[in-house]
Parts: sequence; C-alpha cells; structure tokens
Amino acid sequence: MIVGVLTVELAIFDARSLKDKRRVLAGLKQRLRNRFNVSVAEVAYLDAPKRSRLAVSIVSRESRVVHSQLDKVVDLVRRTVGLSLVDYERQLL
Repeated sequence: MIVGVLTVELAIFDARSLKDKRRVLAGLKQRLRNRFNVSVAEVAYLDAPKRSRLAVSIVSRESRVVHSQLDKVVDLVRRTVGLSLVDYERQLL
C-alpha cells in the first residue's frame, strides 16, 4: 500500500474576507474529491484570507498511480481561476 500526500501552498487573489476564501476553497476541494477520489483538508493559514495550505492524500497499490494522480491534482490547482499555486511538496509513505 502506497500513501501519497501532497501539500499545496496557495495565494487567493480575490478573497477579501474569510468567507470569500472559504467559498473559493470549497469549490476547489469538491472538484478534487469528485475528479480524483482524494481526501483534502485545509491545514494551515486558517485565519488568513489570502493564503492557504491544503493537504491532499491518496492511497493506491502502485506508486506510479499515486504519482500520476498527484500530478493531475497539481495541474488542476494551477488552472484554477482566482488563486495561484505558490509551492507544493509531495511525499510517499
């Protein structure tokens, strides 16, 4: 069993309040869950309206599947309007 964990650091340009931030993140998290069957949680900067760190996790029997899915997650985050991918880190456990 391979567990992949991806942390993504985000800048949210259009957020003026925490409510705006949560609206943007809720849509992104739901798309990631629906499209890639991953678990997603906001893990840092909970009170900062323009920053966020999300953790995305996936489990598979093959590491290439984990790498492939996490690559696709990064691509989707990069294409999401209203936010910018600042940095990301991937770990396999």
